[in-house]
Amino acid sequence: MEKLRRVLSGQDDEEQGLTAQVLDASSLSFNTRLKWFIICFVAGIFFSILGTGLLWLPGGVKLFAVFYTLGNLAALASTCFLMGPVKQLKKMFEKTRVLATVIMLLCLIFTLCAALWWHKKGLALLFCILQFLSMTW
Repeated sequence: MEKLRRVLSGQDDEEQGLTAQVLDASSLSFNTRLKWFIICFVAGIFFSILGTGLLWLPGGVKLFAVFYTLGNLAALASTCFLMGPVKQLKKMFEKTRVLATVIMLLCLIFTLCAALWWHKKGLALLFCILQFLSMTW
């Protein structure tokens, strides 16, 4: 359990740079990180389900796109609390994950643009599907 706690809190045995050391010195406790992980993860699921429910209302594509995107952002924030923001960003932009990360971030932005400014419902749904696929990739 102690090894899991060290890995998830970013305190593994690798040498850390000055920025990582400063962030570790002011970081949250493991219990606090775990609580906020659960809060953000549950909020992400709630927003995604709420958005899906709102999809069937008149004009619901806009609400679906907004709430689904908020759900994905909350889910992303939950893992950020669990392992720390620096480690999260390092893992997201590793060589094997950078393409999926860029596609996911672009789809988050394009989903909101398609739903709120371009008023293209089909495009907003397509970008939501691409969000899901890139998050699972």
